[in-house]
Amino acid sequence: MRTRYWVCLATAALCLTGCSGFWNAPSNGGGGGGGTTLSSGDIYVINAATSQLVALYVNAGTMSTLPGSPYTLAAAPQAITVAPNNAFLYVSTLGGIFVYAIDASTGRLTVGNSGQPISSDPATSMQVDSTNSWLVEGVSGSANLFAIHVNPSNGQLQSNQEQTAILPSSTVLQVAVSPDNTSVLVAMGPGGTATIPFNAGNANPFGNVGTIGTKGAAGAAESVAFDPIISGATAPRLFYIGETVAVSGTNTGGLRAFDYSTKKEITNSPFAISGLAPYSILPFSDGNYVYVLSRQTASGSTGVIAGFSISDTNNTLALTALGSTFNAGTHPQSMVGDSTKQFVFAVNLDGNPDLLGYTIDATNAGYLDKVASNTTGTDPVQATAIAAAH
Repeated sequence: MRTRYWVCLATAALCLTGCSGFWNAPSNGGGGGGGTTLSSGDIYVINAATSQLVALYVNAGTMSTLPGSPYTLAAAPQAITVAPNNAFLYVSTLGGIFVYAIDASTGRLTVGNSGQPISSDPATSMQVDSTNSWLVEGVSGSANLFAIHVNPSNGQLQSNQEQTAILPSSTVLQVAVSPDNTSVLVAMGPGGTATIPFNAGNANPFGNVGTIGTKGAAGAAESVAFDPIISGATAPRLFYIGETVAVSGTNTGGLRAFDYSTKKEITNSPFAISGLAPYSILPFSDGNYVYVLSRQTASGSTGVIAGFSISDTNNTLALTALGSTFNAGTHPQSMVGDSTKQFVFAVNLDGNPDLLGYTIDATNAGYLDKVASNTTGTDPVQATAIAAAH
């Protein structure tokens, strides 16, 4: 356990000017049978180069900025996450972690804690557990995972102390909390993946740390994710690790899939993803598909999304690759599903474009149709992460 130290920084949101009109849906619908109609909810993007938080609403093919957006941050942002109850979000910057209240009717963001960070940690990845009571976060360069106890109604500090789990590596790339609040995964690059029991009801929610080593000796764990809990279940079916140098061939990145109940890797795992660096994993909210975003391929810096259908035959789980992959932009970083369970969004660090929107194809099950794309500010903005309302 470590006592939180407060730091005095400039207000995180100084806001200002809108950037309406920068979202345009392609007139041809982007391919496939999905059409052009895009009706979603609120999504949030952080721009590293311009130190901005952009809040957007997607409806009927038009992207509009939410009131007050873009918000100017006091330092370059690193990560963003929305609480499961959609009441608040966190933005991690090089100057600490800031909390914003989300207005339920307008989506407008209001910086909390008098504009001061609730933590001085420059978290590289973070997630709120499903009780909305713990912000679990890690800082690359620190062999620690932190749990900050927060008020579930507004996201502000419940206590000025945080709980700590000691990690076997100081490389912290991505954090994921299981939707049943019993497990945490941490992608640690060459150090593999940390597995940590989690109990949101305890004063210290962390248990003893374990490790899943990388599949390849030269590989690195880049991303982690849990399946959603589907109807009638009490726990996710699978969890995932995205690793470099996991499969043979030209594009050596791979998706590893594990049965959540047995913690054993499923048959044929790891799965080829047609890319080198699996930076983001999106188990789709309907429980039928999982998508993996690779930052680049062996042929260049254009990213690619690979998709897999999920089947359960007599309690044996299996993944089957879709018959096509889907292009992203240049060096994509992050991917998220929207609250309607119909769309996928991805941001690209080096643009071309900054933001992409896909819908699920109406003809080819699980396929992604690109239906919209554009900037998230005056380029180059380096869109580095995205979050969405649940």
